[in-house]
Amino acid sequence: MIARLRGRPAGRAGAGLILDVNGVGYLVHASSSVHRLGAGVSEDREITVEVHTVVREDALQLFGFATGEERELFELLLGVNGVGPKVALAIVSGSTPAELRRAIARDDVKRFQAIPGIGLKTAQRVVLELKAKLPAVEVGGSDGELTARDALVELGWSLVDAERALADVDGALPVEEQVRAVLRQAA
Repeated sequence: MIARLRGRPAGRAGAGLILDVNGVGYLVHASSSVHRLGAGVSEDREITVEVHTVVREDALQLFGFATGEERELFELLLGVNGVGPKVALAIVSGSTPAELRRAIARDDVKRFQAIPGIGLKTAQRVVLELKAKLPAVEVGGSDGELTARDALVELGWSLVDAERALADVDGALPVEEQVRAVLRQAA
């Protein structure tokens, strides 16, 4: 099994990243954090990608993550009935592992339903099954507040639109300021 690759980003193929490792191009279905890693690197610099290998009768697929924590969460998601590798990758790509853990701890089924390919029953299974497998986490932020993305979703934004809008906002700002900045941009 391939567990880690270190190489140069050599392009994209659909939603995948081609990683050149000593002259061999590996197609890695990568999380959004890996795509961000690869986008900020020049062709002569290498990145390290944590990999989960899926071997099927008709295919060998590599799924890549920026951290071992992302890969671990992906592997836990694969254990949930009705969640395959592509859906698990979409879940991991939509949020940081810490945010996903908090959503699971809060029984936030709607957060998972907002991800394409996940219906109510699958979202409920994800929360129920992973809640038992994940260690207890703090439900809110450090002071019990929602994240800016959570606030935008509560205001009716889709998870994807909230993510896109927040990508242009300084994450160091307080949550309220991040939300105000996004709302000003949208006006």
